Amino acid sequence: MSVKSHSLNIPDTRSARVLVVGDVMLDRYWFGEVSRISPEAPVPVVHVQRTEERPGGAANVARNAVALGASCTLLAVVGKDEPADALERLLLGEGVHARLHRDESLSTTIKLRVIGRQQQLLRIDFENTPAYEVLQGKLSEFKALLADYDVVVLSDYGKGGLAHVADMIKAAREAGKPVLVDPKGEDYARYRGASLLTPNRSELRQVVGKWRNEEDLVARAQGLRAELDLDALLVTRSEEGMTLFRAEGSVHEGTRAQEVFDVSGAGDTVIATLAVMLASGADMVEAMRISNHAAGIVVGKLGTAKVTLEEMLTEN
Repeated sequence: MSVKSHSLNIPDTRSARVLVVGDVMLDRYWFGEVSRISPEAPVPVVHVQRTEERPGGAANVARNAVALGASCTLLAVVGKDEPADALERLLLGEGVHARLHRDESLSTTIKLRVIGRQQQLLRIDFENTPAYEVLQGKLSEFKALLADYDVVVLSDYGKGGLAHVADMIKAAREAGKPVLVDPKGEDYARYRGASLLTPNRSELRQVVGKWRNEEDLVARAQGLRAELDLDALLVTRSEEGMTLFRAEGSVHEGTRAQEVFDVSGAGDTVIATLAVMLASGADMVEAMRISNHAAGIVVGKLGTAKVTLEEMLTEN
């Protein structure tokens, strides 16, 4: 795959205002040493020496937007519990305006990763679904907030926080706001009318089936874009880079040379970068190219990470 050598035109992002809505989670990391196998079962024993917490899911999208210089508000549902308090504290420290709706019946989603020798040994998930009443309240607040933002990001992790996604897309488009969606699952009809969807390669394959070659991929992707009345479809393709499909044709951007360390959270960085660049006046193609650059940086980091504007400019 060829690598683009042109320099990127990164716009001034200081006036960009991004509204992020979706499923949030608290990412916890336990780092330790592995020196023996358990006598109880054929599994490694990890001596935990350090722990770390980071915002995950839509919260990771929001912190990436702020790291790129934008003003960002995050609207989400969490539990009335200690992980929600930790998440709120982390977001405040990152400069995100967090509007977290508390649901007593909900346990805030936690993804606990056990890391030994820089390798993920185990992930444990704690989660359930938010109550309908709390979600309905979030929809009302979403509509009230729309006028104050340039771009809307809907980050769907399939945890129930976007039960009203179709209503949100409709309200945002009626308000004249671009809506970028990171989709989940096989029912993409619920995202109809969005400005842009950002599935990865395997997520797209779930929806359109396996393609035989590049020409077949283009036909299937353009068919989906037209069927869902999208302005654009951006498919992230791992080591193959990313391809933007629009009515006027497709544009491909190859990967930048990099050492891939960890791809978790890379999609969050891509959609956050797209949103900030579009809100700052970049066109769709340039926003994609800048997002591809950001993805190349973030996969060299461990876990859910962010890319700063300084890193983008330094490595450009």
